Amino acid sequence: MTLGVVVGLAAEARIARTLRAVVTIGGGTPGGAEMAAESLAAGGANGLLSFGLAGGLDPALRPGDLLVPRAVRAFGQSWPADPGLLAVLGGPTIELLLSEATVVASAAAKRRLWQATGAAAVDLESGAVAEAAIRHDLPFAVLRAVCDPASRSLPAAALSALNPAGRVRPWRFLAVTLGHPGQLGALLALASDARCARRTLAERVRALGPSLVLGDNG
Repeated sequence: MTLGVVVGLAAEARIARTLRAVVTIGGGTPGGAEMAAESLAAGGANGLLSFGLAGGLDPALRPGDLLVPRAVRAFGQSWPADPGLLAVLGGPTIELLLSEATVVASAAAKRRLWQATGAAAVDLESGAVAEAAIRHDLPFAVLRAVCDPASRSLPAAALSALNPAGRVRPWRFLAVTLGHPGQLGALLALASDARCARRTLAERVRALGPSLVLGDNG
């Protein structure tokens, strides 16, 4: 069975491509993730995996913590992940992942979402992937790692430096940073957190190896 993997960023795609799967970059937006998931479904994928980084909402989560949610909530609905895929991924590590339409950038906003929903983490893509999977009657799951913890707000420079292909635009990044040099410390912390999260994903992918195949799980 062919697994389709939706990632947001080119750096995540490099990790995911070591799986026995077809990987498509959505650019880190809900719309891009939906297009990527639809493309994978149309291309014959028999299951969908949302893969990459996420923001922490649960204050107990640290950068690099693995996220395999039992369910995804988005668009006012909740969808349970496929039990077979969850088992292959090692079982759930959190109960609920929230998928939002826009970036949850501030620590205050993260705190409000944690209190309102009980979701442990948040991203932009998993809701669109889950919805596409349900639409095409495909199993889905999520494999992500915490990048920015609940206590950390995202600097503006980090939100404006990506192009639709999920790659960093160096000149845009430099321009925003030079215009707001006070963000440098926050950017360095975010970069360190992202490396930690990607290291976790790479370690889990290596541990999964050829076992991440859907044939034995329906």
